[in-house]
Order: sequence, then C-alpha cells, then structure tokens
Amino acid sequence: MDVLELERAPLRQESRAKRMKAATQAAHERIDRQIMAADPFASRENFGRFVRLQYRIHHAVDPLFRSPALAALLPDLAGRRRLDLVEQDAADLGVSLPELPAASDAPADVASALGWLYVVEGSNLGAAFLLKAAAKLNLNEDFGARHLAGHPAGRGLHWRTFTAALDAVPLSEADEARAVAGAEAAFAMVADRIAVEFA
Repeated sequence: MDVLELERAPLRQESRAKRMKAATQAAHERIDRQIMAADPFASRENFGRFVRLQYRIHHAVDPLFRSPALAALLPDLAGRRRLDLVEQDAADLGVSLPELPAASDAPADVASALGWLYVVEGSNLGAAFLLKAAAKLNLNEDFGARHLAGHPAGRGLHWRTFTAALDAVPLSEADEARAVAGAEAAFAMVADRIAVEFA
C-alpha cells in the first residue's frame, strides 16, 4: 500500500467493547468504590454479604445466559453462568440467600442485553484481585469464592473470546446506542443491589 492509498484507507474503528468501556468508565469506577467501601474482605461476615450481593446480581442477569438468541451470537454463553457457583459459595459459608421474585430487570432486546453481558463478563475479568483478597479469609475457588475463579483457559483468553464475539455482532447505529445504554443500565442495576445489601 503506497502513501496515497494509506491516506484513502478508512481509519480503523475502535472495537465495540472498547467503546462500551469508555462510555461506562465513570459508572464502573463508582461501583468499584461502593463495593470497596463495604470492606467485603475485612471478615467472613462481610464477605458473606458480598456473596449475597453477587447472588442478587447474578439472579437478575441469569435469564440472559439462558437465552437461545444470545447463545447463537456468543460462544459458550451458558458455560459463563455463575449463579450456581454463587449459590455454592453461600452454602459453603452458611449464608442465607434472599428469596427473590422471578428476574425481570434484564432486557429482552439483543442490543441492550449485549451491554448487560459486557458488564457481567467484565466483572469476571477483574475478579482475580478479589480472589487474592478472599484468600486472606481462607477462601478460594474450591470453597467460598468459587464464583471468583478464572476460566481454566485463563481470564484473558476467556475475555478476548467474549469481546471478539461481541464486536462481531452486526448492529445498526441505533442498536449500538442501545448496547451502550444497556451497559449503563446494568451498572445502575448493580448500584441498586449494592444499596439493598449494604444499606
């Protein structure tokens, strides 16, 4: 490619995952601050409340991981579910889980759902730090902190597989906006659950 052709070449667009990250950075940082302010690793009791929070969140998003429409777009979607692991962690710790009505927060349209899944899967990428903190309470991927465990193939590869599939989904400009709004709504849902559990 000569210089003239290079000048005519369209600029490569930033990936959808990176656009979502930029659009939701402030919300993400706010959630991180709220969770750490609750000091979930100060004691097993505090961590138990964190597990209850995770249960509220994963209960809300679980319908997305069971969606045939989304499974057709994203690889191993059902295998990325963590609700069962959260329930096992609660059992390990003797934590009683709240009785919740059928999940109804998760969006029905694909574009918004992609934004929600971006948030949930992104939280697993950052869970390595949380798992190390849980180890100080003698909790690990086999007891009490199962839902924080990384994928056997590695967190990075598991995340890149997800974002590659996310970026490959054909969306209109309006759908793109709905996907970003979906990610923002997912962070708002998490903030709501934090307020309930750590009020």
